[in-house]
Amino acid sequence: MSNLALALTPMVFDRKSYSDETLLDLYRSLVMPRRIEEKMLILLRQGKISKWFSGWGQEAISIGAVNALEEDEFILPMHRNLGIFTGRKMPLEKLFAQFQGKKSGFTKGRDRSFHFGSKEHHIVGMISHLGPQLAIADGIALAHKLAGESKVALVFSGDGATSEGDFHEGVNVAAVWKLPVIFVIEHNGYGLSTPSNEQFAMEYFTDKAPGYGIEAIRIDGNNVLEVYDTIKTLAEDLRENPRPVLVEAITFRMRGHEEASGTKYVPKELMETWTLKDPVDNYERFLEENGILTPEMKEAINSAIKTAINQGLDIAFGEAAIEPDTKEELRDVYAHYQQEVIEPKSSNTQEKRFIDAISDALNQSMERYPNLVLMGQDIAEYGGAFKITDGFVQKFGRERVRNTPLCESAIIGTALGLSVKGYKAMVEMQFADFVTCGFNQIVNNLAKIHYRWGQHADVVVRMPTGAGVAAGPFHSQSNEAWFFHTPGLKIVYPSNPYDAKGLLNAAIEDPNPYLYFEHKGMYRSISAAIPEDYYTVHIGKAALSAKGDELSIITYGMGVHWALQAVEELGIQADILDLRTLLPWDQEAVKETVAKTGKVIFLQEDCNTGGIGAEICAWISENCFEYLDGPVMREGSLDTPVPFAPSLEKNFLPVQRFKEKLITLKNY
Repeated sequence: MSNLALALTPMVFDRKSYSDETLLDLYRSLVMPRRIEEKMLILLRQGKISKWFSGWGQEAISIGAVNALEEDEFILPMHRNLGIFTGRKMPLEKLFAQFQGKKSGFTKGRDRSFHFGSKEHHIVGMISHLGPQLAIADGIALAHKLAGESKVALVFSGDGATSEGDFHEGVNVAAVWKLPVIFVIEHNGYGLSTPSNEQFAMEYFTDKAPGYGIEAIRIDGNNVLEVYDTIKTLAEDLRENPRPVLVEAITFRMRGHEEASGTKYVPKELMETWTLKDPVDNYERFLEENGILTPEMKEAINSAIKTAINQGLDIAFGEAAIEPDTKEELRDVYAHYQQEVIEPKSSNTQEKRFIDAISDALNQSMERYPNLVLMGQDIAEYGGAFKITDGFVQKFGRERVRNTPLCESAIIGTALGLSVKGYKAMVEMQFADFVTCGFNQIVNNLAKIHYRWGQHADVVVRMPTGAGVAAGPFHSQSNEAWFFHTPGLKIVYPSNPYDAKGLLNAAIEDPNPYLYFEHKGMYRSISAAIPEDYYTVHIGKAALSAKGDELSIITYGMGVHWALQAVEELGIQADILDLRTLLPWDQEAVKETVAKTGKVIFLQEDCNTGGIGAEICAWISENCFEYLDGPVMREGSLDTPVPFAPSLEKNFLPVQRFKEKLITLKNY
């Protein structure tokens, strides 16, 4: 059925057994976003606001949904869901301050329009990439199931965003895990200017649901009563019988994607026909014709709404522009957390391989934090690709040790959703290389969410990394530098079993997002006697693996072992500084060793160009120049993908080139 044919479908309001007061409450709720829209469009023309994403003509979907759910059930809206925010009774002055980029807004001026959330109002805001919202809803719903709460989560998607892989992953995870999520697709005919027939080949999204093994319902998205009744009925059912349901709400966007884009691409006949299905006008007419809404009531309701809007705008416009506070900006990148390093309670130690130390940390953290959930491909009965979680299912159960579908993005998003509900999550990348499929969730959701609106991301992503095992280009990459550039993340990279356990425990303790790199080549080749007890290692503090006066080697991970072997072989007395934490890195320790020896070389397994060594060497040149007795040097792997053949891989890695450069630096 075409958009035009859908527009010609008569709108029928079935009040069922709902009271007059319920119908009037829906009217009050429906009118509010429309009146705000009218005002915002005037302000936009006056140049008093910079941008506006209109939901004109789609208000019934938001209003029906927000009124159908309980106030403490999470909703994850999109661009055109102003009614979700007003329906949750957000203070208008704070909402308008958000639109104006004022300090009292929900993001303190750091993000715009509807890119924010509020835990107080049980709303999780979107990012511009759209699709990742679905997985966060999965995580919230999973938390409901784990806690035995009879609750649902509701998440919106536009029809255009369903083309993203994140849509598929989010729906698939919810289907496999039977999560109580209502996926609402606002089928409004266009993705910006691209019509539906250029976005997907099927006619309706309800055709997709059987492929996921879930139910789907198609409704008139302009009929607020139909939306309300459908969502209310579904939510009541899903609270008792958890499972995902897809709701396709047929509607139309009456204005541009955002105001600047206009609607010239929309056929005139289509626009005129959908105008007749205006959700506000039609519902208002229904109430009037049935004697539920009198002229006096209509005037009183609209007058009160306009007064509230004007008062809110006066407050927002009266607020001064933001005066930047650099300390506050930097402070808010991370959730506040003051680590207290935990020492082992007893002196009992046990010989552990690197891989066993990681497993030990996970095991003890699972015991310490009953709200910690482990997720990853094959980590349950199989124990993971490297057997790190072997036996965990028997001890902690499948609810907390979860095999996942092959969908890195959705699982990282689900971990964030768990965090919204107060859980901790560990996500295992089967190989660090596969994190590319979840890159957006890490750098744009996990890393930025606290800075944007104060929601922490209590997630650790474990990254089996590194070459030297003849695994080729897609199982051997060192990709820590990809994330080193991203504010809001923390990165640790242990080089020995003691740090492997202590750093992982510390990362899980911290409510901020971590990438935990663990070199596959060390798993079973390096052992040490480490404490049997739970303990942590200081985040952000480097450690000297060797001491000497001739020069300083700054490195991490496998580089520590290459450096130790090199100085022994060459007879060089060197400080070997193991960074351990890459973000934040220990500037004080770096400065101290450079001041001590006057000569420094940075060693990394990652490719030379654009690596972490480049940043730290630049910092040394800028901040330690007066201590230097030679050029700041660095060595890394070749600027090629990681080759498969052992001889090629050996040539790729920096070990021999590092030794040669070490001699050059010593003799300088």
